[in-house]
Amino acid sequence: MALYWCTEALPLAVTALLPIVLFPFLGILPSNKVCPQYFLDTNFLFLSGLIMASAIEEWNLHRRIALRVLMLVGVQPARLILGMMLTTSFLSMWLSNTASTAMMLPIANAILKSLFGEKDTSKDMNRENEENQASLQQNKLYTVPTEMQFLASTEDKDLTEEKEVASDAVSDLKKEEEYKTNIWKGFLISIPYAASIGGTATLTGTAPNLILLGQLKSYFPECDVVNFGSWFMFAFPLMLIFLLLGWLWISILYGGINLRGWRTKKSNIRVDAEARAREVIKEDYQKLGPTKFAEQAIFFLFCMFAIMLFSRDPKFIPGWASLFAPGFISDAVTGIAIVIVLFFFPSQKPSFKWWFDLKAPNTETQPLLTWRKAQETVPWNIILLLGGGFAMAKGCEESGLSVWIGGRLHPLEGVPPPVAVILITIVIALFTEFASNTATIIIFLPVLAELAIRLKVNPLYLMIPGTIGCSYAFMLPVSTPPNSIAFSSGHLMVKDMARTGLLMNLMGVLLLSLAMNTWAKSIFQLGTFPAWANIHAENATSLLTAVENVTLSALNKI
Repeated sequence: MALYWCTEALPLAVTALLPIVLFPFLGILPSNKVCPQYFLDTNFLFLSGLIMASAIEEWNLHRRIALRVLMLVGVQPARLILGMMLTTSFLSMWLSNTASTAMMLPIANAILKSLFGEKDTSKDMNRENEENQASLQQNKLYTVPTEMQFLASTEDKDLTEEKEVASDAVSDLKKEEEYKTNIWKGFLISIPYAASIGGTATLTGTAPNLILLGQLKSYFPECDVVNFGSWFMFAFPLMLIFLLLGWLWISILYGGINLRGWRTKKSNIRVDAEARAREVIKEDYQKLGPTKFAEQAIFFLFCMFAIMLFSRDPKFIPGWASLFAPGFISDAVTGIAIVIVLFFFPSQKPSFKWWFDLKAPNTETQPLLTWRKAQETVPWNIILLLGGGFAMAKGCEESGLSVWIGGRLHPLEGVPPPVAVILITIVIALFTEFASNTATIIIFLPVLAELAIRLKVNPLYLMIPGTIGCSYAFMLPVSTPPNSIAFSSGHLMVKDMARTGLLMNLMGVLLLSLAMNTWAKSIFQLGTFPAWANIHAENATSLLTAVENVTLSALNKI
């Protein structure tokens, strides 16, 4: 399955169904234990996030938020890149990374065209200027007004000055064209990077986060420290720091921030271009019209969705779930409860005339989200993919494979835990450059859990960096769908992504290590080896002994 997931020989969702067939036939797990893995409460938490995202997209609320943020940040290139990254990362916390990128790229292209015009046209104009200049230089002629041509034969000094002016003009044109190209690249490359970073901030933001939650419940059923609220408190500050540093790096690399000429006055051309960009954003926002009742309703339900998930059990104070029987209310219950409202809440402001006038027409109103629309827009294959990952983890646990792999990790037992975090993040970040992040985390999480037990450290200390490291794939177009979408625009080259992504990967590894050794320790109690991990370690030891006994008895028979 790992080979199929990495090579995509079959569609990922189809590969995820293989455990239902293979595990019973191979005697690893009976079907009544495999099939429930596809419908754990973690899958329903993810499903609630996907349905909420569909409702937001249905009524263009995400586009209104994006354009409003861009109107607030301003239209200078560095500020626009920041606005793009902030908006994309915020949307990616709740929508899929791919949907956030696909929505923001057309907005970015429209702004860029208003700033610089059509990129291909500007290239053709530049090429034409260069050809004309070459032709003029070859014939020792320079363009001057017809009425003044007689001066060319009388004043050699004036001719020299005109040559210098023409040369300076060509140089300025080349610099302006290079500036435009760099800004264009900076805009396009910032959006997929922000989507990948933003998806790490919430449990529902990207599939690897939920796979971590599901595998924790499988390997360590007593572990209850990871939920929506605790994850948000850990990952949101990390996202903001990484986003700010990433913005600085992209802006400096692609000319949005000029460290040398920050005091120089902007040319009239750039001032006019920024004014046009401001008008484009304002015009697109006005096309949305006044805020509809449906948008207001979805925004309210979205806020309720986030607040209730965050406050269910925030750990530092008792959450509202403490009012109910312990263990009965999970994040999945909260998410599904909110999204059910979407299917019956009216999309138009209801009228109560028929309460007072029996003859008043009682017309049926459309709900905020219809089931047909949810069927069309929700990526159901991701649910199967998550289930396949959980089934794979369950099979590794029941068969003793994860314990066997852990037993082969003796050379790593002497590695200091902080060094192990850095090494794990680097290895997984490099691996996920060539494989999907979902496949990567499914493969690595069981190994990391066993390695943590061998090192006698909190399993979360290794599993969380491995999970977030899967999203730090910035160097290649094939690394993530957002990278591929940006690359398909035709304005980026592989070397652009590799040059920018190398330092982004390095920053991600270092920031993640910093987070795990500072505020994450207090949020997840990483300083101690927890009792829930100790129980698993005892069970793993007995299982490993049983596996070794079976192997020895088989060898003796031979």
